[in-house]
Amino acid sequence: MTKITKDILKKVYPPRKLGSRKYDHGLLLVVGGGEFYTGSPALAAMAAFRAGVDMVQVAAPQRAADVIAGFSPNLAVLPFQGKRFDEEDLSTLMKMTQAAKVVAKEKTAVVIGGGLGRSEKTKQTILDYLRDISIKSVIDADGVHAVAADTAVISDKPCILTPHAFEFYVLTKQRVDDMGLEEKAGVVRTVAGRLGCVIVLKGQKDIISDGKDVAINTTGSPALTVGGTGDTLAGIAGALLAMGVEPFLAACSAAFINGKAGELAERKFGVGLLATDLIEAIPEVIK
Repeated sequence: MTKITKDILKKVYPPRKLGSRKYDHGLLLVVGGGEFYTGSPALAAMAAFRAGVDMVQVAAPQRAADVIAGFSPNLAVLPFQGKRFDEEDLSTLMKMTQAAKVVAKEKTAVVIGGGLGRSEKTKQTILDYLRDISIKSVIDADGVHAVAADTAVISDKPCILTPHAFEFYVLTKQRVDDMGLEEKAGVVRTVAGRLGCVIVLKGQKDIISDGKDVAINTTGSPALTVGGTGDTLAGIAGALLAMGVEPFLAACSAAFINGKAGELAERKFGVGLLATDLIEAIPEVIK
């Protein structure tokens, strides 16, 4: 196991060329939100911007899209047709994905899952979308619940799964809460190898594995139990994927940045820290 340190940032943030153009540093799609969890995609999207991606486009059900569009003028938001993401929205999302690939080419990635809900129709539509795409992806929250029903859709694709302990149980039927660090790391490595993806098991110490290597992230604080900090992690990871960082390195770097930004924000806000405070601390971590 390797402990992640700040030196990892030098690998993912090389100096930018003076002649850089829009989309040279990525275009990220964020798919999430619903009637209740409207903020999840906004938090992921803003964290991605603060992590350095050039552009973020959000697709969300109508009510969430309306809320997100008013969250920040930086966000471009496409509303789906109904109250939740289901099969009638799939063609719209596929067209959006194809358009992103045209303008940003290989510098394209997607974050999917946060706040989408767990209805059978929604989970099936998530699976159908993941089955049809080839771009790099971060699968979070409700996306993990969907993938649990058919892990073949992500097999050997360039994707990152970001479960906490319960979502990991849903995915694998293995409980890791009471395991020691080494035993838990071994389980994560085995599952990542079997699924052919990168897994970030979120916790007091994040465990990241691609099925071969295992890394441990120790940044963070108890204040990060506040809602939304998983969304920010997903957004940072998605930004790095879109910027061209390979999945294992992107996952390790995102875990470090998210945790360290949480530490910095906690110094100012203490237990009153919000996910939006963490987002504003991301540039300081990168600097």
